[in-house]
Amino acid sequence: MKTIHNEQGRTILSGIKPTGKPHIGNYFGALKQFVDLQNKHNGGFFMIADYHALNFIQNAEEMRTLTKDLLIDFLAIGLDPEKSVIFKQSDVSEHTELAWIFDTITTLPYLKRAHAYKDAMEKAEGGEEKISMGTFNYPMLMAADILLYSPDIVPVGQDQKQHIEFARDTAEKFNRTFCPEQSEGSIFKLPEAYIMKDVETVAGIDGRKMSKSYNNYISLFAEDSEIEEKVMAIVTDSKAEYPENVFYIHKLFRPAESLDKLYDENKGQYKKLKEILIEDLKSFIKPLREKRREVASDTSLVKRVLEEGREKARTVASLKLAEAKRAVGVL
Repeated sequence: MKTIHNEQGRTILSGIKPTGKPHIGNYFGALKQFVDLQNKHNGGFFMIADYHALNFIQNAEEMRTLTKDLLIDFLAIGLDPEKSVIFKQSDVSEHTELAWIFDTITTLPYLKRAHAYKDAMEKAEGGEEKISMGTFNYPMLMAADILLYSPDIVPVGQDQKQHIEFARDTAEKFNRTFCPEQSEGSIFKLPEAYIMKDVETVAGIDGRKMSKSYNNYISLFAEDSEIEEKVMAIVTDSKAEYPENVFYIHKLFRPAESLDKLYDENKGQYKKLKEILIEDLKSFIKPLREKRREVASDTSLVKRVLEEGREKARTVASLKLAEAKRAVGVL
């Protein structure tokens, strides 16, 4: 198996739930980071988090379709199975086994600090009784996902930074509980969150964070007609010097200096600025869309990537789980 690191030995890992088509906010907030880091560090671990998705997707055929679609998306944006390990969470049973070990050293009050649990509590009409254990226990499975592969950095959005903090806390507690006399030789490495400061939050067509739940997104593989429709629907303020919501999306595709000049030269011409953004979006999305169609047509590639990814991921995960099991005394 190829070593997943650069000359400094930095390992990267991240994952995405298969819950639907990605939008440009997903790309600039996470997916682009995956590709950039893969190329910088000569690889990485990239996981399709299908067990996490069970908290939202509870239909077998839908899950299979969304999982396959996400794998195709990964390949279309430039994740390279020759460099990186691309795998399904559910193909590596070590994730759920390690999560159980972490459960035994984790308290209820600690898990109630999780954003996912707090959000669920706010939305649950029946209160805590309506929250599944999958939602409540989400941070421990996430910690297992991360710590099995000993990553140095984990690319995440700003709103996911807590997941890395939970993983670090869990690693520290495990090491302290089961390896108190070890310093350099502790079982689990403490990962660092990697957040690109200039794309922490990508604005949607209404100015809020781009999100499927707000229906304010532009699909990453959108057809030209969808691009035109979404951009022309961007909310603008006729009293402003320039259309901020158009600008915030546009700055993803042009250098700031060039964009500032463009908007200065076209003050008040909102329609023209939207038309320029449409052309820039079309130029950006077209090659991605065409690549995705090419990948989707090669069914043998899709199957092979998952099979090879499973074996590579399990090779690493099984060794780390064995260390943990020996430390707790069950092996």
